[in-house]
Formats: sequence, C-alpha cells, structure tokens
Amino acid sequence: MKFRFLIENKTEKQGIIAEHGLSIYIEAQGKKILFDAGETNLFAANAAKLKVDLSDVDFAVVSHGHSDHTGGFPMFHQLNPTAPVYIHRNALRVSYGTEGGPLDKGGVLDQEPCSVRWSDKELKELADQLLFTDGPVTINENIKITGTIPFAPDYKPTDYFYCYEGDKLVQDDMSHEQCLVIREPEGLYIFSGCSHRGAISALNAGKSMFPGEKVAVFVSGMHLYSATKEDRERVIDEIAGEDMDKVMPVHCTGIDAICELKSRLGEKCTIATAGDEYLV
Repeated sequence: MKFRFLIENKTEKQGIIAEHGLSIYIEAQGKKILFDAGETNLFAANAAKLKVDLSDVDFAVVSHGHSDHTGGFPMFHQLNPTAPVYIHRNALRVSYGTEGGPLDKGGVLDQEPCSVRWSDKELKELADQLLFTDGPVTINENIKITGTIPFAPDYKPTDYFYCYEGDKLVQDDMSHEQCLVIREPEGLYIFSGCSHRGAISALNAGKSMFPGEKVAVFVSGMHLYSATKEDRERVIDEIAGEDMDKVMPVHCTGIDAICELKSRLGEKCTIATAGDEYLV
C-alpha cells in the first residue's frame, strides 16, 4: 500500500502547491487509484512534480459532489480518458453553502454553488467515464466503495448546505458522499473526503464493508472546523476508542480538531500535507 497527497489544504514540500481541496493517489492491491481531484488542475501539476503518472490510473473515486473535490476531473479526463470514475448518482445536483450558519439561524445563502462546476461540455466529455453509485460497490475482493454513508446514531448531515428539489430549497442530506475502503493484511484503510454525514458515520460505513475486521488507517476530512467543543470531543472520543494504527485528519477537519486529535492520539495521529507520501 502506498498513497500520496496530490492536494491538501497545506503543504511543507518545495514546489508543491496547496489549495482548499483534497486529492489522493493510491497504489494498493495491484490497482492505481485517484481519490478526488481537488478544486482546480493543481492536482495534476503536483502529480507531475511528484512523478505520478495519472494516465496509468485504473479508476477514480469521487467522495462527494462538491467543487473542492471534483474541479480537477475534466483535466483527469484529458490525461486519462478511459479510467472509470465512480461517482454517486446524487452528486451532480446543484447545491449551495451558507455564510453564518443554517438559513433558519440567520445564515445567508452563497451566491455561487459549492457543487460540481463542470461545464456542459466537460460533463459531456466525462460522461462515458462516469459510473454512478448508490449502494456499495465491489471493485474486487479487497477494494470496495460504500455508496451512500448511513448515519451513525445521533449524527446528522452538515446543516449549512442546501439544494433545490424542483423550485423548493431544502437542506442537502449529503446522500452523495461515499468512502473508499481497501483491505490490507494489517487491516482496513478507509478514505473519506469530508464526512458531511459525520466522521463516525464514515468510519462505520467503511467498517461495514468488511465486518469484524480491524481498521488500520482512517484518512478523513472530518468537517469539524465549525463544530462545538462538545461535538469535537465526542468524535475524538469515539475515534480514540477504535484503537486504529493511524488517523490522518485532513482538509476540512479544522485546526482545533487536528490539534486535539494529535494531543489525544500522539504518534497515532499524522498531520498530512500536499506532497506527502506514505508507504506501508
């Protein structure tokens, strides 16, 4: 198993550029995988600097339908026009974030959508590569995609994203978010983009793909930057109780939660940045 961060919110590598987004290149179980493609084409520029050949990717996974995870896929199509791209069937609906919290608590709807921003031309070009998911997908006996992440008890979706159902604006249930799960001899590797349905929901969904098996590594945006201290502590308690070999809080986790996870887990918590490579 080897994986490298092509895009993350931060970087410590000379010549590697960070942006608000996520893209991870993975080699595992004889497959080369792209998990998300960041906000722009920077993932491809970083890949070239890191000597990652995106034309060799066997398949790609879209974690969910937000622009900071999908913006680079038109470029991926140019580099690799044949690799399947697994994307949830609800991921292409238009959605918006808010400024200042949920609309019913004084938030204001953003003018620009936060959803996939492919042009009609780009979508047409990508169409033959898109494989739409809903429930779990088995790539092979050791690689699975969760499809829609079920809610863990007492978890609900991030409450400041909205989409239209006809003419009615409703809260986005984030049903289009999914995890990639890879089984290795040492345990499961679970990759989650933002965990809008809750980091514990994502973790549980990943575990359900291979019931009873140990989770070795959890790589996840946890969307805790706007969470209350009480909610952060709850998530961290549950993650610590899982006794994983490694937890990598990335992207939208938030600096407070990252610091608290590092303080709690010590060497079991790795703070990854764009350009970092991990070989297991």
